[in-house]
Amino acid sequence: MGNAQWPEGVGRVLLSSVDSTNAEAFRRAPHLSGPCWILAGEQTAGRGRRARAWSSPRGNFYGTLVLQPSEAPQVVALRSFAAALALRDALATVTGTGAGLGLKWPNDVLMNGGKVAGILLESHGAGQGIQALAIGIGVNLIAHPDPVLIEGSAVPPVSVLSETGCRVSPEAFLDALAPAYSHWENLFVTEGFLPLRAAWLSHAARLGEKIIARTGNDTREGIFETVDAEGNLVLRMGMTTLAIPAAEVFF
Repeated sequence: MGNAQWPEGVGRVLLSSVDSTNAEAFRRAPHLSGPCWILAGEQTAGRGRRARAWSSPRGNFYGTLVLQPSEAPQVVALRSFAAALALRDALATVTGTGAGLGLKWPNDVLMNGGKVAGILLESHGAGQGIQALAIGIGVNLIAHPDPVLIEGSAVPPVSVLSETGCRVSPEAFLDALAPAYSHWENLFVTEGFLPLRAAWLSHAARLGEKIIARTGNDTREGIFETVDAEGNLVLRMGMTTLAIPAAEVFF
């Protein structure tokens, strides 16, 4: 996917500073005529999953793709897999190798076993439909949080720079990410989730191994068997399997 062209019909907004690129996405969504990437040099109120603060030093990647999808909400949510695959492609492009890259369910990208990127999908809608989808993406290009600040059993954070020695600007990363995402988006719209599921599973971290899935106060341990056609994590526990729609996974 090296030096792919910027995707046709996709907007691009570069901001020096913003509260959060997802929040900015929703402010702009009503005025957009098509998909648009929003990239910020820094975020003053970045968020991770479960409303956690996301540290946002300059030099890392903070971007959001705004879409106006037409599918049912549970189908729209499967775009987290398109985003993960695109992130993996873009990281392989900018570093020159896909070695050491893995995908952690539901929406993290790993480099040499450490978390290098995260995805946060948020949507605004009316009635049954979704009017705007924000696919928020954070990539540790040059810096990562202090591992001491990370939950004990969580995957340790790493950066592209620390792991590969490659120094990549956020703009250069976006140039690789936008065409990579468009490829998976087009495949998703034309052929559905199955080809994305197959591609995602081929890069899945800890597939076939023992993992821990935590949902609220529920903690379950089992073998990570697969991801099903709805995007659920399938956990094998003894003779039974359980499909889990949302959880935090620990190795």
